[in-house]
Amino acid sequence: MEHTLILEVPEEVYQPLIKKAQQVGLTPERVVLQWLTNAVKSLTGDPLLQLAGIFESGVTDVSEKHDEYIGQGLLRELDGSTNG
Repeated sequence: MEHTLILEVPEEVYQPLIKKAQQVGLTPERVVLQWLTNAVKSLTGDPLLQLAGIFESGVTDVSEKHDEYIGQGLLRELDGSTNG
């Protein structure tokens, strides 16, 4: 079964899309379909992503600050290993 999506694309997205489609000899719609297909495959193939949302932490900004939290955790781990 196929579904139709209608998207309003800003000019700063549309022009590079048109250029890419011309470079690869495809329609813009076909290029977007390939990108979406690859994105969905990468999302559904990531075993860690399947764990998203199953833990309660009380942290509400992890999607924006995940790098910061990882860095803090690594620093704590390093401090613990050097202190003995």
